[in-house]
Amino acid sequence: MQIGNVELKNEYILAPMAGFTDLPFRLICSKMGAGMVCMEMISAMAITYKNVKTFEMLNIHHDEATVSLQLFGKDPAIMAEASKMIDEYPFDILDVNMGCPVKKIVDNGEGSALMKDPILAGRIIEALVKASSKPVTVKIRSGFDEEHINAAKVAHIAYESGASAVAVHGRTRNRFYEGEADWDIIRQVKESIPIPVLGSGDVKDIESAERMKKETGADGIMVGRAARGNPWIFKSLSEGVEYKPSNDEIADMILNHLDLLVIAKDEYRALREMRTHAAFYTAGMKNSAAFRREINFTQTIDEFVKKVNEIRDMK
Repeated sequence: MQIGNVELKNEYILAPMAGFTDLPFRLICSKMGAGMVCMEMISAMAITYKNVKTFEMLNIHHDEATVSLQLFGKDPAIMAEASKMIDEYPFDILDVNMGCPVKKIVDNGEGSALMKDPILAGRIIEALVKASSKPVTVKIRSGFDEEHINAAKVAHIAYESGASAVAVHGRTRNRFYEGEADWDIIRQVKESIPIPVLGSGDVKDIESAERMKKETGADGIMVGRAARGNPWIFKSLSEGVEYKPSNDEIADMILNHLDLLVIAKDEYRALREMRTHAAFYTAGMKNSAAFRREINFTQTIDEFVKKVNEIRDMK
């Protein structure tokens, strides 16, 4: 699969997720076979203000797969300025967030609020295409609400403005992540533009990925929530055989994830973030509810590691 001048090793992509697709998790999903990994969304305004925490989020490792850096904002000039400031960073693709449904983002006219103003969306994309040396893509939703389903229109404006690909989440902003994704809108977008279209929404295994391709014609498949606690999904998708990790593999992965977080951040933050990750890694396992309650009370790395190793004996 190719986006602009960037060739991906396969069409299976880790979707951007705030609080999840940081460097450690992107490294893990890259190793598991993801063709591209997307960073957490980054504020263009915060980049121009040289915010220290924002620049910490921009760390990229050479062992990652193709990396997409996602900006959010509403001012074409600020978006362009931010892209110039980070252009030398080793990411491969610059993505525009027009899908985030979070209230504070939407109320500020950013994220999925841009679906209500396709002309402004086009100006932002055009400004970024001119300012950045990287291919520019855009991630949109089917529309802002059920009365304004305009993904095909926005996608066509993105194409005319110079975008190299469009990712479509088949839900409106108002639905957030509830209900079934509307894959037909992905098909409509695919039929309306000649650049790659990436489908997003409800892909959780090989069967659903193949069905999305067949029903929509999508060139690539984005996997978001189904990858939380299950980076093996990219091994399954890329190799074409459903892979179920053993208890030992799950424990080893959690501890590996912990080590990567300690290196990237610190022990305090790593422990607290891994409590959340561990809940996803162990979802569905026998006695997992009790395990999650107990692991949330761990106060040190040693306590956490000891608790995780109990997974190996769960039947």
